[in-house]
Amino acid sequence: MRSDPDVEVMWRAFELRPEPVPTLDPKGDYLQRAWSTSVYPLAEKLGVKMKLPPLQPRSRPAHEAAHWARTQGRFDDYHEAIFRAFFERGEDIGDVGVIASLAADLGLDADSLRSALERHEFEKGVLQDEQEAARIGVSGVPAFVADRKAALSGVQSVEDLQKLIRHVMNGGKG
Repeated sequence: MRSDPDVEVMWRAFELRPEPVPTLDPKGDYLQRAWSTSVYPLAEKLGVKMKLPPLQPRSRPAHEAAHWARTQGRFDDYHEAIFRAFFERGEDIGDVGVIASLAADLGLDADSLRSALERHEFEKGVLQDEQEAARIGVSGVPAFVADRKAALSGVQSVEDLQKLIRHVMNGGKG
């Protein structure tokens, strides 16, 4: 869909468990069951390398860092690095040191990122993304929203995402 000039893909921040909501225990029944029955089978089917992270950090710093990376013209690269760090290597993406290291690995200015995070320079943008999600009824991830008019939740096939886009582009028909 990125090759379609009429479609713009825009990632937005969404914290599953923002403060003060408690994080989940990775060794607890819920995450163990969800990963073994849903995540692992789907990841294998899609050929995606994933493992249940050993911790559930607060994700706001990672979201703020992603907003910062967008200003550096490197959002896609940074976003991928965050996902790999968390879902492949189990790194703490709530830790500023980890986040800054990912930036440095991409040739970005880690000190600039640290400074932006210390000043919460991009927190407002993250909170705005979350408020927009609440307004349109997003309550989980992944969620796919087309033109703020129609949405799908959960992992979707390419065909279903294309149908969503066609539906919105055709004014809600088809």
